[in-house]
Amino acid sequence: MPTTPRPSRPKMKDYGISTTPDGLMAWDWAVEQLTKARNYWISTAGADGAPHAAPVWGIWMNGVLVFGTGAESRKARNFRHNANVVMHLESGDDVVIIEGHVAALKDANQQRRFGEAYAAKYGLNPTEDSPDGAGFWVFTPHTALTWQEHNFPKTATRWTFDDRT
Repeated sequence: MPTTPRPSRPKMKDYGISTTPDGLMAWDWAVEQLTKARNYWISTAGADGAPHAAPVWGIWMNGVLVFGTGAESRKARNFRHNANVVMHLESGDDVVIIEGHVAALKDANQQRRFGEAYAAKYGLNPTEDSPDGAGFWVFTPHTALTWQEHNFPKTATRWTFDDRT
Protein backbone atom coordinates (compact mmCIF):
# COMPACT_ATOMS: atom_id res chain seq x y z
CA MET A 1 0.00 0.00 0.00
CA PRO A 2 1.25 3.49 -0.76
CA THR A 3 2.34 5.65 2.11
CA THR A 4 1.85 9.38 2.48
CA PRO A 5 3.70 10.94 -0.44
CA ARG A 6 6.49 13.49 -0.18
CA PRO A 7 5.59 17.04 -1.28
CA SER A 8 7.77 19.26 -3.45
CA ARG A 9 7.32 21.95 -6.05
CA PRO A 10 6.55 20.90 -9.63
CA LYS A 11 9.00 21.85 -12.34
CA MET A 12 6.94 24.16 -14.55
CA LYS A 13 9.25 26.71 -16.09
CA ASP A 14 7.69 30.11 -16.81
CA TYR A 15 4.61 29.51 -14.61
CA GLY A 16 5.83 31.54 -11.61
CA ILE A 17 5.72 28.57 -9.25
CA SER A 18 6.81 29.47 -5.75
CA THR A 19 10.22 28.14 -4.73
CA THR A 20 9.45 28.11 -1.00
CA PRO A 21 7.52 25.45 0.91
CA ASP A 22 5.07 28.17 1.96
CA GLY A 23 1.66 27.21 0.57
CA LEU A 24 2.42 23.57 -0.30
CA MET A 25 -0.83 21.66 -0.10
CA ALA A 26 -1.60 18.99 2.48
CA TRP A 27 -2.07 15.45 1.17
CA ASP A 28 -5.14 15.17 3.44
CA TRP A 29 -6.81 17.76 1.17
CA ALA A 30 -6.20 15.55 -1.88
CA VAL A 31 -7.49 12.46 -0.05
CA GLU A 32 -10.67 14.36 0.80
CA GLN A 33 -11.16 15.27 -2.87
CA LEU A 34 -10.42 11.70 -3.98
CA THR A 35 -12.76 10.19 -1.40
CA LYS A 36 -15.75 12.39 -2.17
CA ALA A 37 -15.37 12.36 -5.97
CA ARG A 38 -18.10 10.62 -7.94
CA ASN A 39 -16.23 10.37 -11.26
CA TYR A 40 -12.57 9.60 -11.88
CA TRP A 41 -11.12 10.20 -15.33
CA ILE A 42 -8.78 7.43 -16.49
CA SER A 43 -6.39 8.08 -19.38
CA THR A 44 -4.62 5.23 -21.14
CA ALA A 45 -2.71 4.52 -24.34
CA GLY A 46 -3.40 1.67 -26.72
CA ALA A 47 -0.93 -0.67 -28.38
CA ASP A 48 -0.79 1.76 -31.30
CA GLY A 49 -0.13 4.69 -28.94
CA ALA A 50 -3.61 6.16 -29.42
CA PRO A 51 -4.77 7.99 -26.29
CA HIS A 52 -8.05 7.19 -24.59
CA ALA A 53 -9.82 8.90 -21.67
CA ALA A 54 -13.04 7.89 -19.96
CA PRO A 55 -14.68 8.39 -16.57
CA VAL A 56 -15.20 5.53 -14.14
CA TRP A 57 -16.89 5.17 -10.79
CA GLY A 58 -14.60 4.01 -8.01
CA ILE A 59 -13.60 4.04 -4.39
CA TRP A 60 -10.48 5.70 -3.01
CA MET A 61 -9.44 3.37 -0.20
CA ASN A 62 -6.17 2.85 1.63
CA GLY A 63 -4.20 5.02 -0.80
CA VAL A 64 -5.40 3.42 -4.05
CA LEU A 65 -8.37 3.79 -6.40
CA VAL A 66 -10.38 0.60 -6.90
CA PHE A 67 -12.77 0.60 -9.86
CA GLY A 68 -14.36 -1.63 -12.45
CA THR A 69 -14.54 -1.75 -16.21
CA GLY A 70 -15.64 -4.39 -18.67
CA ALA A 71 -13.02 -7.03 -19.44
CA GLU A 72 -13.10 -6.14 -23.14
CA SER A 73 -13.55 -2.38 -22.77
CA ARG A 74 -10.99 -0.18 -24.48
CA LYS A 75 -9.58 0.74 -21.05
CA ALA A 76 -9.09 -2.91 -20.05
CA ARG A 77 -7.48 -3.77 -23.39
CA ASN A 78 -5.15 -0.80 -22.95
CA PHE A 79 -4.32 -1.85 -19.36
CA ARG A 80 -3.22 -5.25 -20.61
CA HIS A 81 -0.89 -3.57 -23.10
CA ASN A 82 0.39 -0.76 -20.85
CA ALA A 83 -0.45 -0.56 -17.14
CA ASN A 84 0.68 3.09 -16.88
CA VAL A 85 -2.31 5.35 -16.37
CA VAL A 86 -3.16 8.96 -15.56
CA MET A 87 -6.17 9.54 -13.32
CA HIS A 88 -7.64 12.93 -12.53
CA LEU A 89 -10.73 14.43 -10.98
CA GLU A 90 -13.17 16.66 -12.82
CA SER A 91 -12.37 20.04 -11.28
CA GLY A 92 -10.03 22.47 -12.99
CA ASP A 93 -10.20 24.71 -9.92
CA ASP A 94 -9.36 22.17 -7.20
CA VAL A 95 -6.96 19.98 -9.12
CA VAL A 96 -5.84 16.41 -8.40
CA ILE A 97 -3.91 14.61 -11.16
CA ILE A 98 -2.21 11.29 -10.40
CA GLU A 99 0.14 9.16 -12.50
CA GLY A 100 0.45 5.50 -11.60
CA HIS A 101 -0.26 1.99 -12.75
CA VAL A 102 -3.16 -0.43 -12.66
CA ALA A 103 -3.29 -4.10 -11.79
CA ALA A 104 -6.16 -6.54 -11.63
CA LEU A 105 -7.87 -6.74 -8.24
CA LYS A 106 -6.91 -10.15 -6.84
CA ASP A 107 -7.41 -9.75 -3.06
CA ALA A 108 -10.79 -11.16 -1.97
CA ASN A 109 -10.91 -9.03 1.21
CA GLN A 110 -10.17 -5.86 -0.74
CA GLN A 111 -12.85 -6.83 -3.27
CA ARG A 112 -15.41 -7.33 -0.47
CA ARG A 113 -14.55 -3.95 1.13
CA PHE A 114 -14.67 -2.30 -2.31
CA GLY A 115 -18.12 -3.78 -3.01
CA GLU A 116 -19.50 -2.60 0.33
CA ALA A 117 -18.09 0.92 -0.06
CA TYR A 118 -19.27 1.10 -3.70
CA ALA A 119 -22.80 0.09 -2.66
CA ALA A 120 -22.84 2.79 0.01
CA LYS A 121 -21.60 5.43 -2.45
CA TYR A 122 -23.44 4.51 -5.67
CA GLY A 123 -26.36 2.35 -4.50
CA LEU A 124 -25.25 -0.92 -6.11
CA ASN A 125 -22.58 -3.54 -5.54
CA PRO A 126 -20.88 -4.57 -8.79
CA THR A 127 -18.92 -7.36 -7.09
CA GLU A 128 -22.10 -9.38 -6.49
CA ASP A 129 -22.18 -10.25 -10.20
CA SER A 130 -18.46 -11.02 -10.34
CA PRO A 131 -17.43 -13.29 -7.46
CA ASP A 132 -14.07 -14.02 -9.13
CA GLY A 133 -13.17 -10.33 -9.20
CA ALA A 134 -12.89 -10.14 -13.00
CA GLY A 135 -13.14 -6.61 -14.33
CA PHE A 136 -11.95 -4.84 -11.17
CA TRP A 137 -8.73 -2.89 -11.03
CA VAL A 138 -6.46 -1.23 -8.49
CA PHE A 139 -4.81 2.05 -9.48
CA THR A 140 -1.65 2.67 -7.44
CA PRO A 141 -0.15 6.18 -7.57
CA HIS A 142 3.50 7.02 -8.30
CA THR A 143 3.34 10.81 -8.56
CA ALA A 144 0.62 13.43 -8.27
CA LEU A 145 -0.01 17.12 -8.83
CA THR A 146 -2.43 19.20 -6.80
CA TRP A 147 -3.27 22.89 -6.82
CA GLN A 148 -6.02 25.38 -6.32
CA GLU A 149 -6.43 27.53 -9.40
CA HIS A 150 -7.20 30.71 -7.46
CA ASN A 151 -3.65 30.62 -6.06
CA PHE A 152 -1.88 28.31 -8.50
CA PRO A 153 1.74 29.57 -8.20
CA LYS A 154 1.71 29.22 -4.42
CA THR A 155 -0.35 26.00 -4.04
CA ALA A 156 1.10 23.93 -6.90
CA THR A 157 2.40 20.79 -5.23
CA ARG A 158 4.05 17.70 -6.68
CA TRP A 159 3.73 14.48 -4.71
CA THR A 160 6.13 11.53 -4.95
CA PHE A 161 4.98 8.13 -3.68
CA ASP A 162 8.11 6.16 -4.51
CA ASP A 163 11.59 6.69 -5.93
CA ARG A 164 10.37 7.81 -9.36
CA THR A 165 11.11 11.40 -10.36
